[in-house]
Formats: sequence, structure tokens, C-alpha cells
Amino acid sequence: MTPLYVSIAAVVASIMLILVVLELIRSRRLRERYALLWLATGVVLLILSAWRGGLNTIAGWVGVTGYPPAVLFAVATLFILAVLLHYSTVISKLADQNVILAQRLALLEERLGHVDARRPQSQSRQ
Repeated sequence: MTPLYVSIAAVVASIMLILVVLELIRSRRLRERYALLWLATGVVLLILSAWRGGLNTIAGWVGVTGYPPAVLFAVATLFILAVLLHYSTVISKLADQNVILAQRLALLEERLGHVDARRPQSQSRQ
């Protein structure tokens, strides 16, 4: 059986995670679409923490007999890996977009250079 103090500590940690994510969203430091995985992590951990019998049942299903709260850490680790994978794909997409923008900027600067090079010649003829 999961010790009561472990469940209480896990519930408090889960609530703190949810509150921190909500505060980051409120202060516009984290966008809603990126916060969904963090909120899902907090909610799942909160449910598993508060529902001690369910945690013990799930621990039995996956074969964890010695210390059922280890399932909480496994679930948290899986969610963190999902968040990291999501952010890796976002960063990869942004890096590709950054290269394209840099190339377009270089082309625009090249065109402006040609326009500026022509301008003094046409003005000196007048």
C-alpha cells in the first residue's frame, strides 16, 4: 500500500505543477498549446497521487510490487519524455523556418543593395 505521506507529498507536488503552469500561461510566458502536455501531466499525477487504491492497482498491473509510488515516477518520466519530444519537434520546425527567413532576408538585402547602387547614379545625372 502506498504510504499516506507519499500520497500527500505527490498531491501537493502535482497541484504546485498545475498552478505554476497556469501562472505561466496567465503571465504569457507559456502559450496554451505548449502548456497542454504539462497540464495533462499534472492532472494525471494528481489523480494517481490522490487515488491510492488505483495507484496500487496500476502498480500491480505493471508488476511493481515492492513500492507502488514508483509508478508515479515512471508516469512522470513518460510525460516528461513526451513533452521533450514535442518541444524537440517544435524547435526543429523553428530552426528550419529560421534558415528560410535568413535566406529570404539575404535576398532582400541583395535586392536593396542593387537599388541603392543605382540610386546615386540616377540622381547625379539630374
